Amino acid sequence: MDEQEFVGLLSALLEPDTQKVKAATSQLNKTYYTSPASVTALIHIITSHDRPELRQLAAVEARKLATKHWPAVPEAQKAQLRQQLLESTIAEEKPLPRHSKARVIAAIAKVDLVDGQWAELPGMLQQAATSQTVSHREVGIYIIYTLLETMPDMFQENMGPMLTLFNRTIQDPESVEVRINTMLALSELVMVLDTDEDTKSLKSFQNTVPHMVKILQSCIEAEDEEHTMQAFDVFNKLLSYESAFLNLHFGDLIQFFMQVAAKTEIDDEVRSQAFSFLMQSVRYRKLKVQSLKVGEQMTRMCLQVATELDELPQDEDEISPARSALGLLDILSESLPPSQVAVPLLKAIGPYVQNSDPSHRRAGILALGMCVEGAPDFIATQLSEILPLVLHLLEDPDTGVRSAALNGVARLADDLAEDMSKEHARLIPALIKNFDLALQGMRNSKAGTKEHELTTHILKASCMAVDSLIEGFEQEDAARYVNELVPRFAMLFDHDDYKVQMAAVSAVGAIASASESAFQPYFEKTMQSLGRYISIKDSEAELELRSIVLDTLGKIASAVGAEAFQQFVQPLMQSSEEGLHLDNQRLKETSYILWSTLARVYEENFEPFLQGVVKALLDGLEQEETDAEVQLGAEASDLIGQEVTIAGKKIKVAGANGKNEDDDDDDAIIQALMEGDEDDDDDWDDLGAVTAVAMEKEIAVEVIGDVLTHAKSKYLPYMQKTIEVVLPLLDHTFEGVRKSAVGTMWRAYACLWGLAEDSGMQKWQPGLPLKVKPTTDLEKLGDLLMKGTLALWEEEMDRATVTDINRNLAATLKLCGPAILAPSATSDSSTPLEQVTSILLLLLQKQHPCQKDEDGLDEGEALEEESAEYDWLAIETALEVITALAAALGEQFAQLWKIFETPIVKFASSQERFERSAAVGTMGECVESMGAACTPYTQRMMRMFMKRLTDEDPETKSNAAFATGLLCLHSTDAKEVLGNYNSILATLEPLLQKQSATPSEHEARLLDNAAGCVSRMIKKAPQNVPLEQVLPRLVELLPLKEDFRENEPVFDMIVSLYQAQNGVIQGLTGKLMPVFEQVLGPPEEQISDETKEKVQQLVQFLHR
Repeated sequence: MDEQEFVGLLSALLEPDTQKVKAATSQLNKTYYTSPASVTALIHIITSHDRPELRQLAAVEARKLATKHWPAVPEAQKAQLRQQLLESTIAEEKPLPRHSKARVIAAIAKVDLVDGQWAELPGMLQQAATSQTVSHREVGIYIIYTLLETMPDMFQENMGPMLTLFNRTIQDPESVEVRINTMLALSELVMVLDTDEDTKSLKSFQNTVPHMVKILQSCIEAEDEEHTMQAFDVFNKLLSYESAFLNLHFGDLIQFFMQVAAKTEIDDEVRSQAFSFLMQSVRYRKLKVQSLKVGEQMTRMCLQVATELDELPQDEDEISPARSALGLLDILSESLPPSQVAVPLLKAIGPYVQNSDPSHRRAGILALGMCVEGAPDFIATQLSEILPLVLHLLEDPDTGVRSAALNGVARLADDLAEDMSKEHARLIPALIKNFDLALQGMRNSKAGTKEHELTTHILKASCMAVDSLIEGFEQEDAARYVNELVPRFAMLFDHDDYKVQMAAVSAVGAIASASESAFQPYFEKTMQSLGRYISIKDSEAELELRSIVLDTLGKIASAVGAEAFQQFVQPLMQSSEEGLHLDNQRLKETSYILWSTLARVYEENFEPFLQGVVKALLDGLEQEETDAEVQLGAEASDLIGQEVTIAGKKIKVAGANGKNEDDDDDDAIIQALMEGDEDDDDDWDDLGAVTAVAMEKEIAVEVIGDVLTHAKSKYLPYMQKTIEVVLPLLDHTFEGVRKSAVGTMWRAYACLWGLAEDSGMQKWQPGLPLKVKPTTDLEKLGDLLMKGTLALWEEEMDRATVTDINRNLAATLKLCGPAILAPSATSDSSTPLEQVTSILLLLLQKQHPCQKDEDGLDEGEALEEESAEYDWLAIETALEVITALAAALGEQFAQLWKIFETPIVKFASSQERFERSAAVGTMGECVESMGAACTPYTQRMMRMFMKRLTDEDPETKSNAAFATGLLCLHSTDAKEVLGNYNSILATLEPLLQKQSATPSEHEARLLDNAAGCVSRMIKKAPQNVPLEQVLPRLVELLPLKEDFRENEPVFDMIVSLYQAQNGVIQGLTGKLMPVFEQVLGPPEEQISDETKEKVQQLVQFLHR
């Protein structure tokens, strides 16, 4: 081997000449790296060359070749090579070559130790790690760390002695390098520590945690950035392991990281890392965080840090402590109950929004906006206090505060659309005023100045606030503002800032969508203005704008209807199909969504486009993802499929691949060496985001569901291929795709069910075995789908996906009955019904995988406490499945009620109003479905309903009235039911009083349900109700205003009393005639066709 040429080729790799580097790489690979002698030559360079960068490069190359060639190196040379390598590494003064050499030792040891060679190495390293010489200790510990990283199980047998060593070296009095490398080594060693079996070692590890905190603290104080980030990395890793490692000190860690995050004297990047740890803690250890009751303290800290936010909104990708604080608030409100976040925040923001310092006023409203998504129900109850505050800030003299207030309106509207829309008369004028002021300010200021930027931002924020707000308006309310809003926003369609253009275009889409036919006068002009943007493609900004335009045009199509929009469909479809090939993810996804909208508008008339649309969507679903997937280091494999927060940014973990394997990116390392990059080649692996392809698939699957639902029979030619492509996506690694796939598959089932019924299949009847058998195709699909859904439902960790499975099953059971519950010929030992029941029970008991902390540990102390609203959704939708099961099984459900009764009754007694309300409503629905089979449960149910009839929450009270009436009607336990009539009537009497001429939605619903309850009681036993007193009051409430469903029992009872020739009802005919007239008129949905027929016959009889 020509050593001189070999060294020359290696040196060429370090030259800033790409051609030379390529030529040298090619020759090295062909001539030298095929032979074991290359390893010997590289070790010679590593141990003797005078250029440190060449020593480092040789070490990088040797490490990659060791696994392949070291076994073939002559045995006679190995001992000397090992010795030279070890001595050279210990003597190496430069840190980067030293680290690279250590990795060569680890690579060789990985081969040798497995073969029973180099047995003296661990002892030599232990000796080096406890040497009197600092540099020896540094190298000894670093080599141990690299060995642990490569083969952690090597030290498993010596767990005790290793931890004893690390407990000593982590307190090294002279070297931060030794202390940090000990932290790194510990984070690798504990991967093979069995916390259940080896409690002594666990305790020994836990003893190191306070020392780790001291190390991080001293690195922060010394402004030692490199070691600070390494220490943060260790804490982040430990957080991704099972909770036993940090549990003992978890409360202290949270306090320490909160102090770091809050301290303005500390470097921003360090503070952002502390926020990152807190975010991950709340997300992955939320039950523990909840039990520590630190939510309020964290919330207040975030509020204070948010005052540091710059007046001008930063670039979205820029991380700062203030932005991280707002991000943490978002996660806190989503993960913890309102009492720990939203309640203390609302108490705390008062002084902030009244502070003379604009940065405090800004922080107050921005913090409030961050909490809406996580606690919408609670925030909705406080809107009467929040809104005056928001309206006041919309008039603030400071532009930055007004901008934040507009952001607050948008966030409130996103999650409380209906509640916010009721305040349109106050909100829309305030938004228009902000828009007008900003437009004037922008025209009067010079481009590039701070004032111009701020007013431009207000312009954009006004559009975005209207966009979010108007989506929740009733059509007639939205129609009132079309003339004021559309001309204003249309002026910005050709604004020179494309972000302003996008905000204006999107807002016009929202206005069209909400105002429907009232948008007609602006239809043609808007189409002319926006039509020119559907083909722009010269820059990324143009493609972004084009995607927003497509979205808006879809909304306009929905507003004006199929006929008016017909002439624009063809060019729009062409634009969207071209958009798929312009390499812009947003445009691609918007094209898909446009197809969904047009399918909704044109339904079966969308057929001409189906072939192209379905092909494009299915092609999108069959794309490969592996190339684009960013891999994740094996040490974070626990997090696969989860969302983590790194440096204040939400990142999706894509998959795992052990680090420092042989597939290193040579070019990247050589590039780093050429540029003199001081970063180590063993930098911790990046965590990969969810691939764009996976997110695209999520949208494509959902759009397929929309298209097949609306195209109905026209979709049949594509149904089989669709099922073949979509069904396997139930196992996709990204939960967004799994969730969409579940929804689309059940929509396909419902579509086929509807078509079968249209073709003569009988309507389903409750109960098993099935009284009406579905078609063979439906049976097969139902069987396949149920198997896939049950497998996913049982193990799914993502709460939103479980919630969606619940919703889909509930909707399918209500629409298609019990067919999917029937055991198939290929059923396992347990039937689908048994599996559904056991999963629902887990959800009700908060024991489902999606309800536990990430490591699956059951933190009972927190479980018994209140839930975060987001957590409650999984239970609330499980209750929906239970009511749907009851509907599908009818009286047979009485057997299942035995199983569900205890957990549901427990929720009915909860401290949380939304839990009581949902549980009582569920009980009522189940009684209705069971009919007389509810009788054995009458006593316990009656007791619960009577208690809830006096509940402080109007929604719960309303549901209790509904449930009580049904129990009285259906139960055959006459003694229990009739014995309670007087008590029920006494409790309902005040509820039947109209509180005001214009009752609120809650009051109106309560009146309606009370009326329904009394009507059912009269129907069951008229002789037990004082009709002379009750009927006149009941008639005054008619027709019902809010809950039309309760019109059924009311008019059914009235008809039956007339049939019985009851004198009291006959005496009220004069008052009832106008009521009959109203209820027989619009809106159609006031009463069912069956009841309408009875009322019409009664009216004809009374007219005789």
